Amino acid sequence: MQSFVPAFFIVALFSLGACNPDKLPVSDEVLESKAEAVAEKKVEEGKKTYESNCAGCHDSGVSGAPKPGDKEAWRERIAPGVAAMVKKSIEGYEGKSGVMPPKGGNDTLTDAEVSNAVDFMMVKLK
Repeated sequence: MQSFVPAFFIVALFSLGACNPDKLPVSDEVLESKAEAVAEKKVEEGKKTYESNCAGCHDSGVSGAPKPGDKEAWRERIAPGVAAMVKKSIEGYEGKSGVMPPKGGNDTLTDAEVSNAVDFMMVKLK
């Protein structure tokens, strides 16, 4: 009987874990809503990064920096995809119309902050 009691509690604990409401199926609407909330948060964080680090060049077009919302200036840059643009923004890039220093010249920015700033600028193209 003594070995039965601990075994019973172990089985009961694992059974309770299966009742975790976080593991219940999630509807498409809930998934989409959560994805939108995450995207909005990234864009809002990107706006803050943009305003404090990127606007100095991009708002005025210094060194060929494309201005937010200027679809023609962004067309060729975005053609390879957003991931490629994020990579160039992190690592730096010298193109035919200008120079993008690594992380906009602020090496204290995280890759995520740079990515969010790019997301913010992409939203401006809509």
